[in-house]
Amino acid sequence: MSYDYATERPSLFSEEGQVRFIRVRDKVLAALRLAGAFRLQELSIAGWEDMACVDRMVELGELVELKRECWGQFRVFTTPQVHNL
Repeated sequence: MSYDYATERPSLFSEEGQVRFIRVRDKVLAALRLAGAFRLQELSIAGWEDMACVDRMVELGELVELKRECWGQFRVFTTPQVHNL
């Protein structure tokens, strides 16, 4: 089975999911402060639930994914302020 955001998304709205979301969001914000962009690989995330947290941040407009064909761990994200094309 592979990652599917639509499948993982509902778990984000549980109490445990919100705790996970905040933990991942803190890692994301630290990576953005350090480098301005990041790959999922550098976040040291633990599974599909954490990937769903990053995708939720994209859905909320807090992050922008730089679109390109690649494996999931090599996906690159930045802020809307940096990616202003």
